[in-house]
Amino acid sequence: MWREKVSAYEDAILEDLKGLLSIESVREDDKATKEYPVGPGPRKALDYMYEIAERDGFGTHDVDHIAGRIEAGDGKDIFGILCHVDVVPAGDGWDSDPFTPVVTEDKVIARGTLDDKGPTIAAYYAVKILNDMNVDWKKRIHIIIGTDEESDWKCTDRYFETEEMPQLGFAPDAEFPAIHGEKGISTFDVIQDVKAEDQDEPEYELRAFTSGQRYNMVPDEAVAKLAVKENMTDVIQNFEQYLTEHEVEGESVVDSGILVLTVYGKAVHGMDPSIGVNAGLYLLNFLSQLDLDKTAANFVAFSEQYLFNSDFGEKMGMKFHTEVMGDLTTNIGVIQYEYEKGGTFGINLRYPEGFEFDDALIRFKDEIQPLGFSIQLGKNQTPHYVAKDDPFVQTLVQAYRNQTGDDTEPYTIGGGTYARNLDKGVAFGAMFSDSEDLMHQKNEYITKKQLFNATSIYLEALYKLCVEE
Repeated sequence: MWREKVSAYEDAILEDLKGLLSIESVREDDKATKEYPVGPGPRKALDYMYEIAERDGFGTHDVDHIAGRIEAGDGKDIFGILCHVDVVPAGDGWDSDPFTPVVTEDKVIARGTLDDKGPTIAAYYAVKILNDMNVDWKKRIHIIIGTDEESDWKCTDRYFETEEMPQLGFAPDAEFPAIHGEKGISTFDVIQDVKAEDQDEPEYELRAFTSGQRYNMVPDEAVAKLAVKENMTDVIQNFEQYLTEHEVEGESVVDSGILVLTVYGKAVHGMDPSIGVNAGLYLLNFLSQLDLDKTAANFVAFSEQYLFNSDFGEKMGMKFHTEVMGDLTTNIGVIQYEYEKGGTFGINLRYPEGFEFDDALIRFKDEIQPLGFSIQLGKNQTPHYVAKDDPFVQTLVQAYRNQTGDDTEPYTIGGGTYARNLDKGVAFGAMFSDSEDLMHQKNEYITKKQLFNATSIYLEALYKLCVEE
């Protein structure tokens, strides 16, 4: 029944999704203003959602242009659907323009199709279809839309300062059948405070090092600029050999007497860095073989001692595991170094319930201080958990099972979704077990089958939770 309802809307779903995907809604701090709190792209995507909602007769409410909601339904309690329209940078290597959606016979290809524009449109259409059916709503529906989910969550932080908190809700920003728990997520910088004095003339001076743009992405490119006193050819040969031995891609060029080394890795979502290839850490690992200037040597040594080949916090003394939530993970998403200033490691740490984060950070801070490094804490979100046998979770899961025939149990993840904003919120789709997960990767796509099936599942779940009850 529900899938048949969706079939009448397929062309409209695709058209509205294409419009949203065409907006390059990447955060741009250098273009941020009061009118564009995280840059013009995310604001444009938010306005786009208001436009289609107003076209379809829904009310909207904007909160400082950084978040807002689409309003439907009727009743005392609020059911929240928490979506986001910002995306991570496209990165390189796409087979098509990442912001010109390509629609093939079976899929839609563009940045944001999976995370989170495709699921956002699917959830929106589930509400629209029910509204078009003139159902007797028992709850108010707030489709809450954020524009900074991929960075600092300024959007939902600001939204919930003044707006009503839904009693129940889901975020269509993960996997089916349902995600009932999420790890704690912290971002912090390890900053090199002390510039060392060189006793002797070093053979190599590290002039600059850059890797990564986002804490929650494994960086797929790293660049080091070296001043080489002599034996330039030897360094280049050693670098080529290193690339071969470690099975990573890279290149070297000489530019105005400066040797520029580049390593290419594999970008994946920062919640599981072990399946990616961190270009920055590999390039630092190569540099550890060189007689560098003292400040650079200390910076590289820190990476070797605490970060390289340590996706689960082992070297930082933070290894931790639970049966329910799995392993603590560490992603070194941003690495920056300047010859005159020293360097910084930007770390994204995700931890299960039961991990004593504050104690661990204090201990680590005390350990690295004598080495000339300090810690600057960014944001720390504690773990989020709703029991999987909770009736709300079971209703969502049953809608999924009715539509698919799959009896997979709900589970927990290392990612962070807007669901953790709610006391009783879970992540619900829109990925299926057979979906190829290219979130934060090149050539991201959603299949039409996945898009329409997710809409059907959302339809049934919302009917049961907001019309029948």
